[in-house]
Amino acid sequence: MAKNDLQGTLDLLVLKTLSQMGELHGYGIVVHIQRASDDLLRVEEGSLYPALHRMEQRRWIASEWALTNTNRRAKYYKLTSVGRQQLQDAEKNFEYLMKGVRAILSYA
Repeated sequence: MAKNDLQGTLDLLVLKTLSQMGELHGYGIVVHIQRASDDLLRVEEGSLYPALHRMEQRRWIASEWALTNTNRRAKYYKLTSVGRQQLQDAEKNFEYLMKGVRAILSYA
């Protein structure tokens, strides 16, 4: 699997998380992905923040600084309309990729 496919999977997970949960800060995204996957997927900060920056540059997400529940400043991310379209495209591409993987795994 190419590095771009792995990068695309992280993008997909982040975009899907924001579509489901609304605005979240980075740590909230990490926690949601981990919990929603029953601890199977763990996103490291070293991967997440470059991905968030890249997605923001592509206008898939937007961000703003706000206070958390504990009065700490954090950058909150939200999905844009361009990001919603990208999410739809990414979900289709992922399903296509998984179809190929399933075919190989079940090949007799």
